[in-house]
Amino acid sequence: MYLQFYGLNDLPFRLAPDPKYLFRTESMVEAMANLEYGIDSGKGIIVVTGEAGTGKTTTLRSNLKSLDRRVMAAYIFNPLLSTDEFFDTLLSEFKLSPQPSKSAMLRAMGHLLLSRHLQGLRTVLFVDEAHLLPAHLLEEIRLLSNFETNREKLLQVILCGQPELLDVLEQPQLRQFKQRIALRCSIQPMSLNQTSEYIRWRLCIAGSTNEALFEPEALALIHSVSTGIPRTINNICDNALMIGFSEESNSITAEMVSEVIELLGLAGSGRSEGAEAWGTSLSETEPLTIPGAMMGSGVRENGLQNVHYLQRQNPVVSRGRFDAPQAARDNVRFIIEFDGEDSQASPGRFFSRVRVSKR
Repeated sequence: MYLQFYGLNDLPFRLAPDPKYLFRTESMVEAMANLEYGIDSGKGIIVVTGEAGTGKTTTLRSNLKSLDRRVMAAYIFNPLLSTDEFFDTLLSEFKLSPQPSKSAMLRAMGHLLLSRHLQGLRTVLFVDEAHLLPAHLLEEIRLLSNFETNREKLLQVILCGQPELLDVLEQPQLRQFKQRIALRCSIQPMSLNQTSEYIRWRLCIAGSTNEALFEPEALALIHSVSTGIPRTINNICDNALMIGFSEESNSITAEMVSEVIELLGLAGSGRSEGAEAWGTSLSETEPLTIPGAMMGSGVRENGLQNVHYLQRQNPVVSRGRFDAPQAARDNVRFIIEFDGEDSQASPGRFFSRVRVSKR
């Protein structure tokens, strides 16, 4: 393993949602604040959404870990249950004995909730992967929210799921459930700067003292392909460290990341933002420029010199020389590399080292 080679005490990029590695972005801090406020204020139903892999489960588990003894929490991570299975799980999580019927289950639940409320205690139900909840369980959860006093809800419900959950809640038959939602928040993918800080943060928590272990170009490529999704970032970084270890490299380069991307089948992932990802369309009236850091080596500030244009064609990439005006007239997109680049290298790898942008 690469732990000793890179001076690490722990695997920094596990896919398991370990709260120890929670990296608090603005949207995540907002979500956690909403959860804390909603539970303390007895708000009832709170909905947290985010794309797959953005850290929703890690956020939930971090919130669970931070709850004090006044709060009893049930955590359901697999909502694909029948009604009986749902109530059996709920009773078990709340340390109640199994009951012979649904009515008996509800009486036991009601007694627990009221007893805890009279003692000034809170009771919370967390449901992860809530976008998978069948309609009959959403209705059961809505009815559970009817346990209340004249002023407060006796049971706080936290639903956490992918954005499809919002589409589910828009169904006409769930309008009563939607009316009971007190708070909504969303966890967003990370920006480039956040991605870089996230990687450094996890390495630091795992014991690394090398803040520059991942080269800047590697960090930019990881963000471009992962689109700021922590789970994908973790997968890429873990494999990149394995490759770096096998090559006895003291740093992780963009070339290593490119190899991982190919191995994991992520080459078609990521977003295309002009030339930042895969290229840009060329225009006769809008010459392309190269950032100052790349000046020299035959590159002019107001144009491109000694450059190959690679036309992006699926599934084959053809090599050839094109002049920019003709390329623009053909209305195609190109990937660009300088003379001297390895002709066998992946074309996308170029953009891990250089950004090309319209002036």
